[in-house]
Amino acid sequence: MLEDAGGHVRDADDDQMRLECGVFGAWNVAESSAITALGLHALQHRGQEACGIASFDGQLFHTERHMGHVGEAFSGTDLVHRLPGRYAIGHTRYATSGASVIRNVQPMFADLEASGIAIAHNGNLTNFRALHTQLVAEGSIFQSTSDSEVILHLVARSRKGSMEARFIDALSRIEGGYALLALTNECLIGARDPLGIRPLVLGELDDAYVLASETCALEMIGARFVRDIEHGEVVVISGKRTLRSSRPFPAARARPCLFEYVYFSRPDSVVNGRSVYDVRKRMGACLAQETGVDADVVVPVPDSGVPAALGFAQASGIPYELGIIRSHYMGRTFIQPTQGVRELGVRMKHSPNRQVLEGKRVVLIDDSIVRGTTSRKIVRMVREAGAREIHFRSASPPIKWPDFYGIDMPDRDKLLAARKTLAEMQEILEVDSLGFLSVDGLYHAMDAGPRDPVHPQFTDHYFTGEYPTRLLDREIAEGRNDPVERQLSLLVTA
Repeated sequence: MLEDAGGHVRDADDDQMRLECGVFGAWNVAESSAITALGLHALQHRGQEACGIASFDGQLFHTERHMGHVGEAFSGTDLVHRLPGRYAIGHTRYATSGASVIRNVQPMFADLEASGIAIAHNGNLTNFRALHTQLVAEGSIFQSTSDSEVILHLVARSRKGSMEARFIDALSRIEGGYALLALTNECLIGARDPLGIRPLVLGELDDAYVLASETCALEMIGARFVRDIEHGEVVVISGKRTLRSSRPFPAARARPCLFEYVYFSRPDSVVNGRSVYDVRKRMGACLAQETGVDADVVVPVPDSGVPAALGFAQASGIPYELGIIRSHYMGRTFIQPTQGVRELGVRMKHSPNRQVLEGKRVVLIDDSIVRGTTSRKIVRMVREAGAREIHFRSASPPIKWPDFYGIDMPDRDKLLAARKTLAEMQEILEVDSLGFLSVDGLYHAMDAGPRDPVHPQFTDHYFTGEYPTRLLDREIAEGRNDPVERQLSLLVTA
């Protein structure tokens, strides 16, 4: 077992990146908990370990939090009786084994003197440990190890008058990437971090408003997309249909997360005005232009490599085929008791289509390479199915740096591209050639032109090492933060 950049424990053979969560909120919607459950179902890809819903019926708050999938937790005709009301927020979460406990599941709820408040949070706070240490020293008692609970404490301790003002006061203390929803007895609040690292969208359902991490959740419930919540924006929905917007913090350049397009968002979502599916196809086309090779067939690693493989095939003229078939019925809790069985585990998820692969020169397309463990297993499987040559292509640049904004990613010494040269990686993966999309190629696929080295248009630190915010907790852990400066940073509040 290994510990990742977020302090979680993960299996050494686990080569999959995960996003921490997805959020959904509905205001003044009939059967809001059922609508929220449907929205969370569409966001299941953003978190598959746990889920929760908090509703308000006009007098009382009701909450349910469960381990497992949305369909398992919130099925049944009694859902609207268990969670009544026209107001609700929900959350679907991924947690590694070290943090997969019910006390960390959201939404988190607290009774304050003026109102109850439930919070759902997508992303990570990069000053969580610093704030947690200060709050505990001042008498706060925490019930979880989630950074979301810090926000609740900051709201509770704020001396501002209204709940909205207290929420904004709390936002002024936190750093990192986030999309936040808060439900009170008077309003639904949505907020996006000042750089827009994590996504949040506004939709309209009949005469009501909904908020969600992705547009695919709006499609699921039949809502109309209105617009993206802007970076640094706070929206407050109240009454029957009142929506107010504010930008309470100094203006900053937007830098949305590129991995929303590379991997995390659903292909049918539109994120920050860009179709995820179209971007991924263009990534494949750019990859073909940069790393073209003579081959017989282009094969995606399903499902995330499919759009890029289509783009690669169309740009190169090489036929596209499904040479790997993915099983969608693999159990989440399958036990792998021995190394021998563990080595066969990849075949539970991916099976070779021998008729497509045998005797062929194969271009194998995946969205990215993290540790390389799963990629090597897939290569061996394709080779055993008779492929004559295997040319592995990654539709993203080499991942060389960890993330601290909501992506569960290994530390740098566990990232293959951070430790090895291209030739060494090619040998480790046992492929005939290896190629990656360049950073400029990815920017071109985003229709953003070349990367601006002074003011990058996106959050791209996992490729470049240039983090968009300071990493206070990391600085403290590494002894790079002066105690006086740290204390001053914690006291910069209203």
